[in-house]
This record gives sequence, structure tokens and C-alpha cells, in this order.
Amino acid sequence: MEKTDSSTVKRLALWGIPLSLGVMGLKLVAWWVTGSVALLSDGMESSVNVVAAIVAFAAISYAAKPADTTHPFGHHKAEYLSAVLEGVLIVVAALLIVKEALPAVFAPTPMEAPVLGLAINFAAGLINALWAYVLIRAGRRYRSPALSADGQHILSDVVTSAGVLVGLVLAILTGYAVLDPLLAVLVALNILYQGWKVITHSVDGLMDHAVEPEEAEAIKAAIAAHGAGSLGVHDLKTRRAGSATFVDFHLVVPAAMPVGQAHDICDRLEEAIVAVQPGAQIAIHVEPETEKAHGIKVKIERIPR
Repeated sequence: MEKTDSSTVKRLALWGIPLSLGVMGLKLVAWWVTGSVALLSDGMESSVNVVAAIVAFAAISYAAKPADTTHPFGHHKAEYLSAVLEGVLIVVAALLIVKEALPAVFAPTPMEAPVLGLAINFAAGLINALWAYVLIRAGRRYRSPALSADGQHILSDVVTSAGVLVGLVLAILTGYAVLDPLLAVLVALNILYQGWKVITHSVDGLMDHAVEPEEAEAIKAAIAAHGAGSLGVHDLKTRRAGSATFVDFHLVVPAAMPVGQAHDICDRLEEAIVAVQPGAQIAIHVEPETEKAHGIKVKIERIPR
């Protein structure tokens, strides 16, 4: 990730803190004026957003630190840890909602000032929807797992708010107060599912997941198009760590090729790969063709001359 991109990601993460606090405040006001268990549940999920925004900002700031002697490959994976924690917080929020909602199922109470409360909650949901769109788009553009996780979580909050509004309108129109706590339980189930998705995706990232298939094909095409002078490549490996992409492969060259010429080919290949994978960190192992005759079994992808 470029320095300017890193600054943009950090700035977005920082803005998430006051925005999440404001949205949580609006939702709690909506609950206070209505007494709705469903609106309380919605507000409790937003309180998790506040904690998640703070954690995301801390993780993104740490992940942006340059590589050092103790972390020679950088600190990129800190974002995945943030995303895992956010997933756990989402699950905790869902369980707390169930705890609040179940007793109300057996003793439902009508809402007070429902129109005002729903209007306030609608405004909070609209703010969340716009912010979720910004975060998800930025997370994909800058390859930030923390921003993406935060955006997905807020998007689940938007879905929650929409469901709550529809359900509470039905409860008002039909007079069935029990719809309020039942709706809160449904909200909790949806939140559990969203939390599980965030956790599994982030754990996958911690396990050094390879780049997407279309990205791998672009890297291979770049090598094939700019590897003239070499004989082929093998053991091509990629991994994604937060916003960073690592590419590693062996380049086979004629045994008599001078070191300087082999180095020129590597420079050319690095430029070509970075063109299709901006910011990629590349390691190329040059080996002479004669090594194949010494018992080394490799799968060589021939490069056209």
C-alpha cells in the first residue's frame, strides 16, 4: 500500500469513531422514547460498532508501520486480528440481544411515542448505510481487511435497522406487541451470521491465503510477457497479508548467462508484476538450467523467447 493510501485508510478509520458514537446515541434515544426491545437491540449492536471502530483504527495504524528488524515482512496482519476481534464482538452483541429479547417475548409491552422513535432510528440507519458504502468501497480499493470488516459489520447494522423498522411498523398496525421482541431475536440471528462470516474471512487471511485466481493469472501473464531471455519459472507462490501481496518464484536461466543479464530480467519481471499487483513485494530465486540434471524435480512453465 502506498503512503498516501495508508493515510487515507487511517483517516477513514479515525472518522469511524465519532460517526459510530453519533449513530449509537441516536439509536439509544430512539429506544428511550419508545421503550422498544427491538430498538434497544439495534442500539446495542451500534455500541459494538464504537468499540470496533476504535480497534480498527488502532490496528490500521499499527499495520501501516514500516518493516523493522523484528517484523521484516511488515505489520500488515494486524488488520486481520482487528477483523477477528470485530467478528467476536458481533457475536457477543447478538447473544446480549437474545438475553434482552427472550423475557420480553413472554411479557410484551406496547411502545410509547413510536413515530418519533422510528423517525430517529431511520435517520441513524441512513447515516450507517452511507458510511458502510464508503468503508466497503475503500476496503476493496486499498485492500484493507479492517475497513472491509468494519463496513460489512455496519452494513449488517443497516439491515438490522431496516428489519426493525418494518417489523415495528407491523407491530403498530396490527397491535401485536409480541412482534417487537420476536423481531429482536431475528435481528440477533442475522448478526450471528454476519459475525461468523467476518471471523472466517479474517482467519483465512491469517493463514496466508493466496491471491484470487484472476490475480494469479495476471501475474503469470506478466511473467510470460516480460521473461524473454530466461527458460521458465516454477514454484510460483503468492500470499496476501492485509494490504500487502507477496510473490515468490524460481526463475530458470541458461547456465552460462552472466549475473548482470539475469538481474536485468528480474528487474523487468518485477516491474511487470508490480504493474498488475501494485505494491507487491517480490522474491525471485535465479537458478541455472543445469540444476535440473542434478535430481531436482520441478515443474517449469516455459517462457516464450
